[in-house]
Amino acid sequence: MTHAILSEVSHRPWPLPGGPWIMFQRWEDLLFAHWRVPTETLRSSVPRELEMDEFDGSAWVGMTPFHLTNLRPRFLPAIPGASSFLEMNFRTYVRVGDKPGIWFFSLDAANRLAVAAARLTYRLPYRNARMRMRRSDGWIHYESRRKGRPRAEFVARYRGVGEAWSPVAGTIEHFLTERYALYAMLGGGVLLRGEIHHPPWTIQLAEASIERNSVPAAHSLAVYGEPALLHYAAPQDTLIWPPVPLRP
Repeated sequence: MTHAILSEVSHRPWPLPGGPWIMFQRWEDLLFAHWRVPTETLRSSVPRELEMDEFDGSAWVGMTPFHLTNLRPRFLPAIPGASSFLEMNFRTYVRVGDKPGIWFFSLDAANRLAVAAARLTYRLPYRNARMRMRRSDGWIHYESRRKGRPRAEFVARYRGVGEAWSPVAGTIEHFLTERYALYAMLGGGVLLRGEIHHPPWTIQLAEASIERNSVPAAHSLAVYGEPALLHYAAPQDTLIWPPVPLRP
């Protein structure tokens, strides 16, 4: 399976990392819910070492609830109790030089072991949450309630509609989905970049009804109203490399 993933690279914006990947994950039942946000609204919440990445003159933020499965380290079987869990990310889009990527405001997950490991190795702002997902009449019903403070919850239902396609370079869908790096802060102004690889995204338009979403407010960000864009993604197999410090 991983050989097939690694053989498909023509869609990448830069070559695969030189070292070995360290983790495999599958992302299932993923919703991309995106809002257009003025760049100045986000600038103070994103490290100055990162350039805000814009499309059509605006920054964008996304909520991405999904089901993570088949998590396993390289050469090892899945870790019992930590290989499958619900996760939801709140993110925006940034770049360092010619490498666009993702900046996470938060990553809520329903697995304490995974949260602790990601905080330690990637310095990512993972948070423990009580989460539940169920299917009913073709809809995915998703609930996330963060433990601790500040409180944050997300309650929604969603489904994919229409034909699936792979986003084309230059479109807003490509800008929002085809990202092969994440950024985090190590401390002392040192950035970390973690690279990932997967086949091109296959997405559909989505319908969603968001009952509650207090995640942006928990991060003092003004994100209101209905999402500007909604997409549903097919299962995505992903390889992850260890984070690397970016020295000035």
